[in-house]
Amino acid sequence: MVPGEQCQVDGGELRGVMIGGTETTVYFTVFVLSYSRLMSVSVSDRPIDTDLLIRQHDAAFRYFGGMPQECVYDQTKLVVINETFRELTLNQRFHQYATAAGFHIRSCEGYDPESKGKVEAGVKYVKHNGLYGETFADWRDLEQHVADWQERIANQRLHGSTGQSPRALYDREEKAKMLPYLTPSCLDATAAVVVTRKADKTGLIAWQSNKYSVPMAYQNARVGVCEQDGRLRISDLSSGEVIAEHGVCLDKGQIIKNTHHYRDRELRVETLEQELQQLLAKPDLALALCAVLKATSPKIYKDQLAGAKQVLAEHIRSHGALPEALWQRLLDTPRLTATGLKERLAAYQRHPERITPAEAKPTASPASTVLARYGALHGHPTGQGVSHGVH
Repeated sequence: MVPGEQCQVDGGELRGVMIGGTETTVYFTVFVLSYSRLMSVSVSDRPIDTDLLIRQHDAAFRYFGGMPQECVYDQTKLVVINETFRELTLNQRFHQYATAAGFHIRSCEGYDPESKGKVEAGVKYVKHNGLYGETFADWRDLEQHVADWQERIANQRLHGSTGQSPRALYDREEKAKMLPYLTPSCLDATAAVVVTRKADKTGLIAWQSNKYSVPMAYQNARVGVCEQDGRLRISDLSSGEVIAEHGVCLDKGQIIKNTHHYRDRELRVETLEQELQQLLAKPDLALALCAVLKATSPKIYKDQLAGAKQVLAEHIRSHGALPEALWQRLLDTPRLTATGLKERLAAYQRHPERITPAEAKPTASPASTVLARYGALHGHPTGQGVSHGVH
């Protein structure tokens, strides 16, 4: 590697660390300069979110006394939301920081840890040499131990690959090649600290003797919470996106709800059903397909609807409407998922001759047959009114 060119970044966790007599999970992020192997380690008592990762970068660059040209990551959603054909959709908050600071973001391909092997080795080194078997009086004691270990051991040892001390090699050959670093203005040192809370099964989190709602998609999930300027902001721990915001209630024992948090799920299901009807241009077929999907996967019905809509849209766009005989075969299937639908459509395209118009039953359409079969599930033995019961 070229001096000052690259830093590899990765996170880890170690469970069962004794802090104040209690087994605790320690979360940490390791920064390793690829040329000199100089290392910086930041620890946390909570899962690392985007804002915390940014602050850890700030601490690492200030420890190095400069900034590399690029930083390399795996495909964590704290940095990369999505990757398609190596085209990256970046976490907006992290991208803002990287742009302001002036370093490039590079992401490894999925399931390719060797492409950042230097920091992978660093994570193991922190676990098995820096933390494993140690006990600490309190959290401050642990932070001091990690700082001392990093400076006196990790960065002073003779590195197995370079044969030199990371600190000595850095000072001699790499420090002068690093970019200057100043904390960007987008990183407000006085920003509120984000803590984690777990939403209960009713979609509520506890905060200072009151409860506040989050979207029902986050029930039983952990979220980030911070209070600032009289507002309570609740965020997704993976992306850092704000998912709910409430005014802070000064009373106690209150439940503060946003009614939209409880409507979103049902509205989304109803919208997907309507979109499926529009796509197929045959409401009875759409209702029959909804009934089969609902009966097969009731707990993930919304996701199945979204998947089926995507699969059918792609097929219709490429090959046109599905023939009646194919609908008959699909809706006669006792269990059908969005993935199964995709596989059956692909099989039909490979061998369309296996399904002929003669298979269609002249006495009843495939939709009416299925509606009759599944209507009883919703209290409609004849299939009437299923559109109101499917979701």
